[in-house]
Amino acid sequence: MSISTPGGPERRPTVVSTGKKPAAGRPSAGAKAGSGKPAGNARTGGKGPRKPIAPVKVSQGRSWGPIALFTAVGLLAVAIIGYGAWATFQGSKPWEDRADAIDGIVNFRESDKSLVEGGKHQQGSITYAQQPPVAGPHNNSWQNCMGDVYDAPIASEHAVHSLEHGAVWVTYRPDLPADQVEKLAAKVRGNEKLMMSPFEGLDKAISLQAWGYQLKVDNADDGRIDDFIKTLKVNASIEGPTALCNQGVTATGTTPRELQPQQQ
Repeated sequence: MSISTPGGPERRPTVVSTGKKPAAGRPSAGAKAGSGKPAGNARTGGKGPRKPIAPVKVSQGRSWGPIALFTAVGLLAVAIIGYGAWATFQGSKPWEDRADAIDGIVNFRESDKSLVEGGKHQQGSITYAQQPPVAGPHNNSWQNCMGDVYDAPIASEHAVHSLEHGAVWVTYRPDLPADQVEKLAAKVRGNEKLMMSPFEGLDKAISLQAWGYQLKVDNADDGRIDDFIKTLKVNASIEGPTALCNQGVTATGTTPRELQPQQQ
């Protein structure tokens, strides 16, 4: 059958079906030849696989409490270590240097060397240049200095002998308030190489004596009292640490005993 066209008769082409599908990897008859582009993902608009989305990090504020605590602990540790090093250094100094470092202390060992020679026993009452005395001639009987707290004045002649043995003698004006007296007594009571008694005519409320040293303060809360005791007790002895503080005079009163047979 022929179809008439304006250009003349033309025969419709005959299409023969083979029944086969296009081979894999080959474009179908309807695909554009030479495009060379994959079909792509329809959901992404043909632009390829979607990139993974990075998680968003949420910044949290710092916990300042623990930081402040650790900082304070660190500073405290540094302070403790520093103080320990300083105390060790101070303790390594000769006791004479530590004594001279006490504010207000008077060192008679430097100003009057003959005064502190020691070993000079003398009969009867003795007039001393210092009040209370710190060294010089003395009775051959010492005052008991085993932490004795005397509630009345004692003989200076016996007390000076105790200083020679390494004792510290704490004296105070009789009108010192009772609470101040008790604070002093608490430092002395029961501690070997210490003794305490009232003393008439002091120009300061409290006066401390060791062999060749003296310190005067206004009240029992003064920290130099402890420094004086710690530094000079035993150390100031010119007869060594084994010199006795027991077996001495325990009576009060300012009149010394008659000179007894020689004691060491």
